[in-house]
Formats: sequence, C-alpha cells, structure tokens
Amino acid sequence: MYSEQNTFDDILNRLLQRVRNDIDKREGSIIYDAISPMAAELAQVYIDIDTLIDLVFIDTSVGEYLDKLTEQMGIKRNVATKAIRKGTFYNDEQEKMDIEIGTIFSIDNINYTVIEKIDIGEYKLECNTSGKIGNEPSGILLPIEYNMKNLGIAQITDILIPGENEETDEELRGRYYTQINEKSFAGNIADYKEKVKEIAGVGAVKVIPIWDGPGTVKLIILDSDYNKASSVLIDKVQQEICPNKEPSGLGLAPIGHSVTVITPDESIINISTKIQYIEGSNETIVKPKIVESLEKYFIELRKIWENEETTIVRISQIESIILNTDGVLDISDTLINEQSSNIQITNNIAVLGEVSIL
Repeated sequence: MYSEQNTFDDILNRLLQRVRNDIDKREGSIIYDAISPMAAELAQVYIDIDTLIDLVFIDTSVGEYLDKLTEQMGIKRNVATKAIRKGTFYNDEQEKMDIEIGTIFSIDNINYTVIEKIDIGEYKLECNTSGKIGNEPSGILLPIEYNMKNLGIAQITDILIPGENEETDEELRGRYYTQINEKSFAGNIADYKEKVKEIAGVGAVKVIPIWDGPGTVKLIILDSDYNKASSVLIDKVQQEICPNKEPSGLGLAPIGHSVTVITPDESIINISTKIQYIEGSNETIVKPKIVESLEKYFIELRKIWENEETTIVRISQIESIILNTDGVLDISDTLINEQSSNIQITNNIAVLGEVSIL
C-alpha cells in the first residue's frame, strides 16, 4: 500500500536528499525543521489515499460507503426492526380481559405498545425499541399507566415476529455477493430467496418449485432467530408474496405462481453422556455451559438448513463441544436420541431437547 512505502521517514529522507550537501541537514537545522512538517503532512496524505482506495471496493468498504456501493445494484442495508410479541391479560378474577389498543407496558426497562387484538385477552405487542433486544424479555408486564381498572396480571409470551438488529457490514457484503453470484431473475429460486429474506423477521427460506403441479411454489421459512416461524410471520410472508395463494400477481410472486408459505416441524434431539469432572467442578457448574454451547451448535445447523437437503447432527461434534467445556476432564457413552451414531434429519429442523448427564 502507498502509506507503507511512504512513511514519514521515507518522505523526509527523499526531501533531504534533494537539498545540496553543503547545507546543514542535521536534525534541528533550519532546513530540517522546515521540511519535517511537510513530510508529516505528505505521510498523512498517503494514509488517506489508502483509506479511500479501501472504501471504493466492496470487499474492503465500510459503513455509508459500502451502502453507496451496494445500492448501485439495488441492494439496501436492512434496517433494525421492532419485535412483535404476544401479550396475555387477566383481570382480578384471573379471567382474560380486553384492554385498549395503544396501551403501553414495560418489562426489564423495555416498553411495548399494544397494537392489535388476537383474541379475548390476547394481543400483539410491538416493542418500542428496534432490534433483537425486544425478543429477550418474558414474564410479567407492568403498565405505564398505573390506573388500569381490574387488571390482575399482564404477561408477555411468544415471539410472533422477531426484532432484528441493523444489518452489519459483513452481513450486507455477504448478501451482496450472494445476490450477484446467484443471478436472481423474475420468479426463479434465487429471486424468491432474495425477496422472502428481505421481509422483516425471516432468517432462512427453502424454495420448493412445482411441489403440487405446474405454477405451484412452496416456501418453507424460519424466523430471524432460526426457529420455527410463528403463524403471524407465516401469514405476513404469505400476504406479501402471494395473497390468499392466488396466482394473480398481486404480491411479489409472478403472475401464474400459486405460493404456499409454511414452516418446518422440529426434530427434538436429546443428548446423554457420562462426564468425568476436573477437581473442583461438578454438574451444577458445568451443565449450563454445555447447554449453552450445544444451543449455539444447533443454531448453526439451522442457519445452514436452507442450503442442505438433510441436516446431520454429528455425535463427534457433540462430544467435542462437551469435552471442550471448562470443567470437563473426559466423557464417555454419549448418545443422541439413545443412539451412538449420527442423526440425519430430512425436512425438519434440529432443536436441542433434554441434556442428561449420567
């Protein structure tokens, strides 16, 4: 790079070489002190040139400059979205009760606004803060207005549409390369993937063409946390892509395409193993760490689910995760769903079930 070849010392030495030898060029001399500031400024210019060069290429650009490059291809950074949660409300007699749309509740210093009625005592709540933070709380909601009559208990439960953080530079860059390489066009598989994954709350999608005859398309989706999609999210995607499954072209699907949106079933994976602990450790200390690490592994499996015909839960990786957990000295007799071999899953997604330490 230019800055590596043009450091302050490199520039200063070149400038001093242009001065006649019969003039004092030692540090502290008049000519040295006059040239040094200019050498420093030139070195900074070369650093800025390196930075500018990085900003004009997709693989090294960042921030707003990356946005400008991807927008030239019609690809915009996904902004942060608000979580939609389910709230359940009971009166003093523990019966479900209706409340006013627009009422605000709080939990863990995060506020949620009631936006839509689902059923008696059940409502959609929209997080007032954008991002994944809205997916986290669960439990008792407290009303912002404390004069709500007859309210006994308010609870926040299911994630209907997960909130998403703003797309990072690496995520945007990866999506750019994927769309460029896959060449999406007017209803092909790449086009469906692109359009569906741009819908807030969707994290993965499998496209099954001609699944029920010519012109039929099945979209199997996961939410942005790579879990089963809720019925609310499924309906949202259905209405945006192909309202009422009609091949009329009123949604994003091309005219003549009848699209059905579903979510996969879960395959629960139970794990058991025998553990020998290091001195000072025990199941109480180690098990939560094992469960956390295994959950991450299963999320990674679900992240690649859309690109794989089958999901393989490998016993070797399960054992490696457990063995590398702090506090574990050795393991033996590891079983996955009571089998000592890999589990292969077709169509469904793998979800961690019970972790038993024998």
